[in-house]
Amino acid sequence: MQAAIARSYLFVPANRPERFAKACAAGADAVIVDLEDAVPPAEKLAARCALAAWLSPAQPVLVRINSADSAWFADDLALCALPGVSGIVLPKAEQLAQLDAIAAVRPDIVILPLIETARGFSNADQIARHPGVQRLLFGAIDFQLDLGIDGDTDALLYFRSQLVLWSRLAAIAAPVDGVTTAIHDSDQLRADTLYARRLGFGGKLCIHPNQIALVNRCFSPSAQEVAWARRILAAAAAAQGAAVAVDGKMVDLPVMRKAQGIVDEAARRMEP
Repeated sequence: MQAAIARSYLFVPANRPERFAKACAAGADAVIVDLEDAVPPAEKLAARCALAAWLSPAQPVLVRINSADSAWFADDLALCALPGVSGIVLPKAEQLAQLDAIAAVRPDIVILPLIETARGFSNADQIARHPGVQRLLFGAIDFQLDLGIDGDTDALLYFRSQLVLWSRLAAIAAPVDGVTTAIHDSDQLRADTLYARRLGFGGKLCIHPNQIALVNRCFSPSAQEVAWARRILAAAAAAQGAAVAVDGKMVDLPVMRKAQGIVDEAARRMEP
C-alpha cells in the first residue's frame, strides 16, 4: 500500500529557531521552514545559519527558499544540500530552468513549486511534468495580487481546477491549496478546506498550529464516507458482477473504484 500523502503543511519562520521543534511536534504532515516571506531581508543570513545549525536527518523538514531571481537563492539552495532537508518549496515558480537549478544541486530532492504568478500558471502544465516535482502548491494570495483578482472562491475556480487537471495529467499528487489567513476562524478554515477538497485538491498550507487538526480531518475520509464505501464494496462482492443498487443508487465500476479508494485512504491514515 502506498504511503499517505501529506494533507497539512505548516509554515514556521526560519528566523524563529525556538519554534522549529514545536512546529515539528504540532501534528502537521509536513513542516516548511520559511526563508522567504517570513524573514526580513536584514535577517536572511542569520535565519539561514540558524536553520543550518538545527537541521538533522532525524527530523526532516521542507524548506521554502527565496525566489530564483533573488540575491539569496544560491545560498539558500546550497543550504538545502545539507542532511535534514527532505524537500524544497520554490516560490514564484515560473520556468523549468529554475527547477533544473535545484535538481543540479540535489538530484534526489522533492520539489514543491508554488504557483503564485500569471507566468507560473501559464507554465504550470510543464512545471508539473518536471521529474523532481512531487506536487504543485497554490499561492492564492500572491496570485490574486499578481492578476488583480478580488475574491477567492468563484474568482479563482478556473485556476484551481486547471492545477488539479494538470497534476492529474502529470501523474503527480493532487495539488495543495493556499493558506487561510483567519487563524482563529474555524468555520472559515473548514469551508475553505472542504471547498478545495471538492475541487480535487489534496492538502492545504497552514500558518498556525491550531489549523492543523481541522485541515487533517477535512482531507481524510469521514466515518460516514468509510461506512458508505464499505457498503458499496460489500454489495458489489455479494452481487458477483451483477447489477446492484445501494441506498437507492446503481453501483457501477467508477463507484466501486471510488469506494475502494476511500477504504484504502482510511487504512493508510490508521497506520502508525
